[in-house]
Amino acid sequence: MGQTIQIEKANSLKEKPDVSTVKFGTVFTDYMFTSDYTPEHGWEEPAIVPYKNLEISPAANGIHYGQSVFEGLKAYRNGEDILLFRPDENFKRLNTSLERLAMPKINEETSLNALYELIKLERDWVPDGPGQSLYIRPFIFADEAFLGVRSARTYKYNIILSPVAGYYGGQLDPTSIYVEDDYVRAVRGGVGDIKCAGNYAASILAQQKAAELGYEQVLWLDGVEQKYVEEVGSMNIFFVRNNELITPKLNGSILSGITRKSLIQLAEYKGYTVKEERILLDDLRDGLRDGSISEIFGSGTAAVISPIGRMNVHGEDYVVNDNQVGPVAQDLYDHYTGIQYGTLEDPFGWIVKL
Repeated sequence: MGQTIQIEKANSLKEKPDVSTVKFGTVFTDYMFTSDYTPEHGWEEPAIVPYKNLEISPAANGIHYGQSVFEGLKAYRNGEDILLFRPDENFKRLNTSLERLAMPKINEETSLNALYELIKLERDWVPDGPGQSLYIRPFIFADEAFLGVRSARTYKYNIILSPVAGYYGGQLDPTSIYVEDDYVRAVRGGVGDIKCAGNYAASILAQQKAAELGYEQVLWLDGVEQKYVEEVGSMNIFFVRNNELITPKLNGSILSGITRKSLIQLAEYKGYTVKEERILLDDLRDGLRDGSISEIFGSGTAAVISPIGRMNVHGEDYVVNDNQVGPVAQDLYDHYTGIQYGTLEDPFGWIVKL
């Protein structure tokens, strides 16, 4: 992919929506980034073009054999400034995903510059309401027309943008989770630690099952023994145990979340004791029974922090912190989002200002 990005201007621009009424991931901005890969020329023809449908062959390799990866990050408004939160980490992880699926890696610096140019062009789409942001979705998939199980020869790379409302509409709201003891999300040596499309498709049936039982999210256990806690929904998970912050240790099947990584760093900066360890479901249940587990929350790009107020473990319901947002979750959420929106100092150098 070369350094020069061609820009094709749209004939007309869309009307900006009332973001408070927009359902996540349903409205898209005027422009998108695009680039194509061939073995002869690598990533080439980088361009920012009007948002449009993609034209691909029905035999595109990515549809049939799953060579498809993506990332998710956000842009935030602080007055006239547009802020990005650790975008370099997303492109690093995108390359990790590409490498695992035998897909051609991108130039991270060039990709960052392409994103900056796209955001500058679309800066008026970054909303300014409480908790609102511009969601950024880079994705790459195989488009070679070939029905064969091997690494494809050609690929498409796009970045699309979508304005989104605050996940909770202004304040945290506890959710409920169901411990899934039938289906598994991932195993070590598989692809659970990368962001590929198949990971998310494989989780949908369990999510539907949980919803039918009256729960909003699934708590995934390890894929071998099904007795260790791994993730919640598509988020990493944290516990407050005896006033210490605990999260499952990365093991090759748990996604290395950028929010997870950043929350650990922020929590340590604020003086919390943070531990990464294997967490037995039985120990978690015992902690809920005796009160040593006082808070549970998920972490991810969409919600930042998602407090958990109710958990079903093998048919038995447990209420966490009286189904209220805990003080640790609230403290970390307020500080973390304050950095993201530029209202609190960023001592880590996480923010890129455009």
